[in-house]
Amino acid sequence: MAAPARRLMLVAACVVALAACSIPPKPDRPALRDEAPLAGVSVPDNGTWPDAQWWKRYADPQLDRLVEQALAGAPTLDEAHKRLTVALSAVEIARAQGGLSSQANGQVQRQRLSENGLIPPRFLGFTWYNQGDLSLQFQYDFDFWGKTRAAVAAAVDEARAAQAERSAASLMLTSAIADTYFGWQSDQAHLALAGDSIVVLQRYRALSVKRVDRGIDQPDLVHQADARLAGAREMQAGYAGAAKIRLAALAGLLGVAPADLPKLEARPLPAVDAALPGSVGLDLLARRPDIAASRWRVEAAMRRVDQARAQFYPDISLGAMVGLQSVDLDKLLTAGSRMGGIGPAVHLPIFGRGQLKANYAVSQAQLDAAASQYDATVVDAARDVATQALSLAQIDARRRERQGQIGAIRALEGSAAARVRQGVADDRSVLAAQAQVIEQRDAAITLDAQAISTQIALTKALGGGYHVDADPLAADANSLSPIQSERADAR
Repeated sequence: MAAPARRLMLVAACVVALAACSIPPKPDRPALRDEAPLAGVSVPDNGTWPDAQWWKRYADPQLDRLVEQALAGAPTLDEAHKRLTVALSAVEIARAQGGLSSQANGQVQRQRLSENGLIPPRFLGFTWYNQGDLSLQFQYDFDFWGKTRAAVAAAVDEARAAQAERSAASLMLTSAIADTYFGWQSDQAHLALAGDSIVVLQRYRALSVKRVDRGIDQPDLVHQADARLAGAREMQAGYAGAAKIRLAALAGLLGVAPADLPKLEARPLPAVDAALPGSVGLDLLARRPDIAASRWRVEAAMRRVDQARAQFYPDISLGAMVGLQSVDLDKLLTAGSRMGGIGPAVHLPIFGRGQLKANYAVSQAQLDAAASQYDATVVDAARDVATQALSLAQIDARRRERQGQIGAIRALEGSAAARVRQGVADDRSVLAAQAQVIEQRDAAITLDAQAISTQIALTKALGGGYHVDADPLAADANSLSPIQSERADAR
């Protein structure tokens, strides 16, 4: 090897060694929670995880149609889908930046030589000339340090996070629709009872008017009946208004006008049970889309740290060019116009170390922020599950006691009816007992509606049938979920 070549290689080796001295060490993997803090939540644990179409367990065709219509074209889902499309495009961009790239060039120029230039036209015999160029350029980047691979992996993880966020948006939409729909059904049940209550109170008032007219009772009895009747009508107006508001909310969730909503019919409220799935603390991490999205963000941030660290290493690429060039366009496509070249290129990041260090520090800070956000998401999810499960258990206990009250008041109603049949009391005692039964039934419907709303909230807290293994990018090389990847690394 010639002496100049050896000196050049020695200088290059020294520069690479000098650059390697300032490469930061590979950071440790952040310590993340591997279980949701749910120990000590005293509720039954014989429940099952919700299905992907969890709303169908209520066996309500009207609800099914509303959810299907919303999932087909709700504005919130459309926005989430666009974010996913952007993330998937970023994956393709990251992949295109590595490996082999090619470029085709074509150019035709007509140029005039300066008469006072280096080669005057009088020596060449012409002043104007044409030049044509046709070329193909190739470049292959050797990703020895994994910079491009880290960029692609980060983009893939971010796309997975976007997909999980889309699932979270879908869950929020379906749970809001179910909650609003059953709220409307509870309004219809309240309205039916309000109508029954008004009928009973009107009969009670009519009897009171007769007794006052005959001088048996004081006029205050009629005033009291009027007040109770006005209160019942006020409640009826309130429930009717609430039902209209819920319909407007449903229309907003579906992205249509209230007039375009399908016609809804009143149906009985479904039964509700209160139980958590077994091993909820461990499995919750893989079944909440917001936790999965946060975990993918951590994975993407780790890849960005690797990408920033790889920037400290030299870039090595191989370039080649083949083409045709001629000052005589008639000869451009002949064999004599061929040209070509090939050679390696090395880029040494020597004088931009400050910027590289700043970029690396930013990537580390973003990783720390993503890890903190993940832990906060897990804690919030555990609190959400515990709150909804305990609330549902509390409501279930109250419902049982309420049924006991209704049974006792029905017994009082039966006793009052027996006294009327025996002629020892008038119909007012029966009507008063009936009014109390209606009031208790109305309170029971309120508890039933709270139970359904809380069960829907618990379904949402449990992930609504989402599972992290259902990965739309599973065909990629990095197809393992974050939790699977960590367990594989541990093995």
